[in-house]
Amino acid sequence: MIPDDIRANDLHPAARNELKTLQADVQERVARHLAMVAMLIDEDPELAHQHALSASRRAGRIPVARETLAITAYRTGDFALALRELRTYRRLSGLDGHLALMVDCERGLGRPEKALETGLEADTSKLDTEQRVHLAIAMSGARLDLGQTQQALFELEIPELNPQRAFSWSPELFGAYAAVLEDLGRDDEAREWYRHADRAAGALQDHLGSLDQLEVFEIHESEFDLEEASDDEDPADVDARVEGAAEESEQRSDAADDTRPEEDAVAPAEAEPEAGAAVGDAAAPAGEDEGLSAPDAEDEIAAEVAELLAEAGIGEAERPESAEDRS
Repeated sequence: MIPDDIRANDLHPAARNELKTLQADVQERVARHLAMVAMLIDEDPELAHQHALSASRRAGRIPVARETLAITAYRTGDFALALRELRTYRRLSGLDGHLALMVDCERGLGRPEKALETGLEADTSKLDTEQRVHLAIAMSGARLDLGQTQQALFELEIPELNPQRAFSWSPELFGAYAAVLEDLGRDDEAREWYRHADRAAGALQDHLGSLDQLEVFEIHESEFDLEEASDDEDPADVDARVEGAAEESEQRSDAADDTRPEEDAVAPAEAEPEAGAAVGDAAAPAGEDEGLSAPDAEDEIAAEVAELLAEAGIGEAERPESAEDRS
């Protein structure tokens, strides 16, 4: 069974790319099985092997499926199956990257001569550095199986046997060289190479540990537009600039309030008549000019009435009193 949280996307993109020739549903199922292998191979090789078998049954012509099955078979000690699957993988892919495993499988089957033959037939120019190193270690082991201790030492004396540099394969190579020296009775040299192996492993651990460190940066947003701090500027100076800018802004705001003209501030009581005028005043005569005082407006109305009466033939005596006459 595959847990529901395991998805096809959990598989490495390069491996997923090889599965594209399969039908969509089969492709997803195989990818999930292979993802399970990657997750379980170190903790539970047997269960990982079962997932590899399921993937291989559904994708027998896909190199990555046969490669995965070979590796899980090797990890569980089934060297015959591992060797068969490695040969199939090499035929399907045209790659020799697992020659060291093939040599080890022959050794596991009790055939060190065949192991040496497999290694000697290889074109090492097609292998990368790590593959060449692992092949040399496997070939050295085959020599030891045959009792050829000195030849086993020669197999390991390759350019990569350099104690001044540490790579992922260095501890294993240095340790194998020390073990052969020990078999030859060269104990002082063996102890030295064991120290090289331990030092290389420590250097690699320190390097990998430094890559695991997580740097956390806190970002504080500010409403003030400040110049970007230089690389050598003290963070305390930056904080002081932020606080100074805030105080300066507050002072500018207070100064603006102090210099505001008094006439700009309108008391609520004074604002009420203006609001009333905005919605219309029923006591104001229609057509009254805002620029006239009340007496002037009354005289103007009286004059207009007199003019209308004159046109109608009504005499002066009948003219209504103006505000000036009443006064």
